[in-house]
Amino acid sequence: MKRIAFKMFLHKGFEAEYQKRHDAIWPELTNLLKDTEIDDYSIFLDEETLVLYGVLDCHNEIKYHNLPFQPVLQKWWEYMKDMMKTNENGSPVSIPLREVFYMK
Repeated sequence: MKRIAFKMFLHKGFEAEYQKRHDAIWPELTNLLKDTEIDDYSIFLDEETLVLYGVLDCHNEIKYHNLPFQPVLQKWWEYMKDMMKTNENGSPVSIPLREVFYMK
């Protein structure tokens, strides 16, 4: 298993809407993530900077790296892009974070 962490960037004024959309996350997206062998996935918001921090456990890196090609995820990116800093392909700008400490 590999722990993966990254940061993304929320636009000002979209804090409540971001939460609302994730509270109603699509079942087909959660199924895709589970089928990709991702679990313990959390996203944290730094309300001062509007930086989002994602942390997840990945049990299959090949499946994880194929996620961007999945239509359900591409549809989710399209749904979320009005609220976040995105790349040209609509994916959220996501910067990997290096783990410096972990206590189990």
